[in-house]
Amino acid sequence: MSKVNASAVRDIVNAIQADAQEKPRKFIQTVELQIGLKNYDPQRDKRFSGTIKLPHVARPRLTVCVLGDAFHCDQAKGAGMEFQSVDDLKKLNKNKKLIKKLAKKYDAFVASEALIKQIPRLLGPGLHKVGKFPTPVSHNDSLTDKANEIRATIKFQLKKVLCLGVA
Repeated sequence: MSKVNASAVRDIVNAIQADAQEKPRKFIQTVELQIGLKNYDPQRDKRFSGTIKLPHVARPRLTVCVLGDAFHCDQAKGAGMEFQSVDDLKKLNKNKKLIKKLAKKYDAFVASEALIKQIPRLLGPGLHKVGKFPTPVSHNDSLTDKANEIRATIKFQLKKVLCLGVA
């Protein structure tokens, strides 16, 4: 394989989008990007992962739950977002099945800065195991803006196979 320049990738993506507009499908179409790395030994060199914030919302159907104090719960209720208060989290009582059910129900979590340090104590390692540890949000931030920022962020990681997957 050889290097592909950015303009060629943009042209291909634009062609795919134009084709999608011409023939509307009854399902959500996705494009997966895989990048092969040459002269990179994952056994010897570091594996890496990270996130990229896109300029537009990539996953509009991503469900976000607010784990918050009274202020953030009221703000989430006003915005029509799902939320869990501190009392709701205490009711879970570190029950692994209930925590797993909560983690499965939502795609991402946002938590009040004051509550972030209490979450491992309240929920245990349940959210961290599934890779859904909450993103902190302060009282100055807007919950809807934070949720849209999460929806526009994609994660990438390099595993043992020499392909960089984007999800």
